[in-house]
Amino acid sequence: MYILILLLALFIGCSQQAEKDKSPDFKKIKMQLEAEKPFVKETPFHTRQFKPTLNGQWIGFAVSYGCYRKGQAPGVKGPNEEQILEDLKIISKYWRLIRIYGSDDDGERILKVISEHHLPIKVMLGLWLANEDENQATKKSNIRQTLLAIKLANAYKDIIIAVNVGNETQVFWSWHRMNTDDLIRYIRAVRQNVSVPVTTADDYNFWNKSESQRVAEEVDFIVTHMHPLWNGIHVDRAISWMDSVYNSLKTLHPQKLIVLGETGWATNYNPAKKGPGQQGSLIKGEVSFEAQEKFLTALYNWVNQNKVVTYLFEAFDEPWKGGGEQSGPNEVEKNWGVFFENRSPKPSFSGFLKKYNLNNK
Repeated sequence: MYILILLLALFIGCSQQAEKDKSPDFKKIKMQLEAEKPFVKETPFHTRQFKPTLNGQWIGFAVSYGCYRKGQAPGVKGPNEEQILEDLKIISKYWRLIRIYGSDDDGERILKVISEHHLPIKVMLGLWLANEDENQATKKSNIRQTLLAIKLANAYKDIIIAVNVGNETQVFWSWHRMNTDDLIRYIRAVRQNVSVPVTTADDYNFWNKSESQRVAEEVDFIVTHMHPLWNGIHVDRAISWMDSVYNSLKTLHPQKLIVLGETGWATNYNPAKKGPGQQGSLIKGEVSFEAQEKFLTALYNWVNQNKVVTYLFEAFDEPWKGGGEQSGPNEVEKNWGVFFENRSPKPSFSGFLKKYNLNNK
């Protein structure tokens, strides 16, 4: 009897391991997404732990990495491997965890460079989703990103520590807001075919509403964005405002780990742009190198005191944003980096590093 029980346990264990190790059926996943057939939710739902560590050390003070330089843009032209390697060598001096937003050729190239050069960097991989209700091309792009994210998460298990499915697809002001049922279908498709934790990122103004509970139940942890600058907060109050928002989300979602997927402070903006949702109307705080340094200092202290995983937005200025070449250099979306587009550090970042003696991290 004892031997029979032992053999049965061994069989079940081997079956579960075989199921876990089974390669994703990409053709089946693609057909199911194209037909908009629902994916079954795991029941009971076993939360996968998000563990941002490297060699036993916590690496939760992280950074968002947009890889595009002057003359480059998503879907137009991406950086080559030499440019990515230059970026990642800079990043690895100060951060061990990065966030990238797309599962495309550029995202795959970033992972390839990390792997081939054995860089001490872990990645939260993103896949970009947009509203597909009336656009088949967008639906094809969503499916393509999803399939590649699954492929990459399985190919780079030693680098990718989480997959983020969609970015700001639910908050009321999003320009690419999508149907919640569609988002959940993509979340489930990814989660069924990868072994790492799966999440979706959105603004706190989504996660602080009751309708967010439905999405929260589908993810292993919550990624929220909090930008005090966009919310009319002055730099001296930025961290206290963030702390209050963060704790209110913890109260609303007590069973979920909450990660700050974006927060930062821009160094330039266009105050003449007025109107609903415009930078000149929403931004009330000082926008300067001095303000960014103050914010970096206060954020660094808060993250280390509270051990909240936080992605600083962002590493490098991205000139393709905010209208690209059709707009001036003072568009706020082009100026969130702590490094200029030419990869030299801003005075604010240099001052911050000197203050904490972090130049030789």
